[in-house]
Amino acid sequence: MTKRSVLTEELKTKFGFDKFKGNQEAIINNVLEGRDTFVLMPTGGGKSLCYQLPAQLMDGVSVVISPLIALMKNQVDAMRLFCDETGVAHFLNSSLSKQQIEGVKNDIVKGKTKLVYVSPEALNKEENIDFFRKVKIALYAIDEAHCISEWGHDFRPDYRRIRKSIKKIGNAPVMALTATATPKVLYDILKTMEMQKAKVFKSSFNRPNLYYEVRSKNKDVDKEIIRYIRLHRGKSGIIYCLSRKMVTNLAETLNLNGISALPYHAGMDSEVRTANQDSFLMEKVDVIVATIAFGMGIDKPDVRFVIHYCIPKSLEGYYQETGRAGRDGGKGECILFYNKKDLRKLEKFIQQKPISEQDINRQLLDETASYALSSICRRKLLMHYFGEKYLENNCCSCDNCLHPKVMIDAKDLLCTVLETIEAVNEEFKAELIADILVGKDNVETDAYRLKELEMYNSVSGDEVELLHPVIRQALVDEYITKEIENYGILKLTKKGREFLKTPTPFMVKKDADFSEDDNDTLPSMIASSAADATLFAILKDIRKKLAKKLGYPPFAIFQDPSLEAMSTTYPVTLDELQNIPGVGTRKSRNFGKEFIHVIAQYVRENEIIRPEDLRVKTVANKSKLKVEIIQAIDRKVALDELAILKGIEFIELLDEVDAIVFSGTKINIDYFLREVMDEDQMQEIFDYFKNHAETDDISAAISYLGEDEFTLEEVRLARIKFLSEIGN
Repeated sequence: MTKRSVLTEELKTKFGFDKFKGNQEAIINNVLEGRDTFVLMPTGGGKSLCYQLPAQLMDGVSVVISPLIALMKNQVDAMRLFCDETGVAHFLNSSLSKQQIEGVKNDIVKGKTKLVYVSPEALNKEENIDFFRKVKIALYAIDEAHCISEWGHDFRPDYRRIRKSIKKIGNAPVMALTATATPKVLYDILKTMEMQKAKVFKSSFNRPNLYYEVRSKNKDVDKEIIRYIRLHRGKSGIIYCLSRKMVTNLAETLNLNGISALPYHAGMDSEVRTANQDSFLMEKVDVIVATIAFGMGIDKPDVRFVIHYCIPKSLEGYYQETGRAGRDGGKGECILFYNKKDLRKLEKFIQQKPISEQDINRQLLDETASYALSSICRRKLLMHYFGEKYLENNCCSCDNCLHPKVMIDAKDLLCTVLETIEAVNEEFKAELIADILVGKDNVETDAYRLKELEMYNSVSGDEVELLHPVIRQALVDEYITKEIENYGILKLTKKGREFLKTPTPFMVKKDADFSEDDNDTLPSMIASSAADATLFAILKDIRKKLAKKLGYPPFAIFQDPSLEAMSTTYPVTLDELQNIPGVGTRKSRNFGKEFIHVIAQYVRENEIIRPEDLRVKTVANKSKLKVEIIQAIDRKVALDELAILKGIEFIELLDEVDAIVFSGTKINIDYFLREVMDEDQMQEIFDYFKNHAETDDISAAISYLGEDEFTLEEVRLARIKFLSEIGN
């Protein structure tokens, strides 16, 4: 039997596959021959098999260094499914008791275990180093090897100490595997792990079944996501958020709107987190909302969409996370929401890191922002970032290719950029090259006397907008390149120098415009619809009759803006009615039944499709200040003292109290009124609102009561008492 057929037979016997994928067979042969191996293979390409199969064929135990407990458990469970001996695979980490750890070590010593998964932190512990010295190590496999590099998106310092621990334990072939590594990261890993002689296997980064799109993120992003998921109802998806709070809030919002979703983040109880992950894998829920930790090595083949709620910190992270879509070869959609506000948040976060890390993190973030803003084919940009060429002019599977922008010839501007790079002896990064050309005054332009250059401040007008697209396109087209050792420093290529001698047309597109005041892509029905004039008149008539019956002024029941909102959104239940501005729970209960009865009848008779049927429900979000004000009033804190405590003017406090009362909340400020107003004064104003006022307008009240008799604050305080007692 040939060597090839033996391996194929082992593959079939141990894993049930008829043939290898891509470079798998060549990689496994290299490992079996005892050579160091570097595997760069996109998510879903079958990296795990590259060490799992040789581990079972080699003498001794293979140590797999893995970053996450969840990933270890998932891999061990999968291995045990293919083998009768449960001891064939184990993990050693903090989730195990002392007794369980002893059991694992016994299986390893007895030779039952072929694979043991450890975290880098566990491997570097002296007690574990001492233990592994006593057993035969067949292979060291470093999974998620990008964590070794400071330029990798999940850098972990303990990963850089792995080589030192290996030397203490004893040499054996080393295998490093990752789904995402730029040329810079690859260079850094090989150098740190002393693997310069390793054979490097690189698979293509192109995932032709994935669609890439960047959308402007606006205030209605939750609505847009909900509507997107409803269009993909029943399909599995992952939504990545940057913070735990975002994860929790978005998961709750999705569930409120009938979408089965669960949160996943490091701050959750480990059992709950694991249960949520399993629910997603077992298709008990459609959507998982998670921080970036979720999904490393999670083998769910049928994820149909991956949404990034915020811009990721790096393109490596983005590529790995989007790679969790369509692992079965089926279609996957990757949607990234971008705005400058999120970008600024991440920039501030970077400023809190050690100085040594700031420059690296800033450059990684700049690359991601550049990807989001660019009008170049997204696939071409991603593949170029990872050191691979994509030669097609149109991938037909990204937003930029499906909706191309007008091309502009920027031949002259490219010449200026190349001449500037040459003039500064190829010693600066893209940002400083741009600063020189637009004449920006900063520390670097002063320190290096760059203002003396002929090119300084030579770019203006429309060309300023084209500057970064030109540099980006020049990198993709290989007129310039970035240095590996000093990452980011721009160098001219041979092609770039030839262009300077003989310029030819150089076509580019302007960057996408994600301005701060982007209009909502999916405007709310309330905002875009006018009130139904016929229904508004009917509701006013009902209010008038009810007011007369109860002896109240009409505005004390519902004010005109509330009736206008009812005439726009058509609430037909008390729950819907209490969400109308100025109604609230108490008013809805006291006055609402007749109104919703009439509205429901009107909707039926006129066959109206209500905005509520399309409305996205949101998690209740009471203002913290308003809650604190209500609590302080309950404790009878004087309102003037309360304003001082909250650091606001008294008038501003009254605005907040007005909003509380108008929303339908009943409060009692009698304790304060007794301190600042005579009983007769208060009663006179109260009587005005009850028996004479046609509206709750303060100016009309002062005009009727007399400007010399009452202050603005006194009238407002009495109105608060009136609306709270009568209206609420």
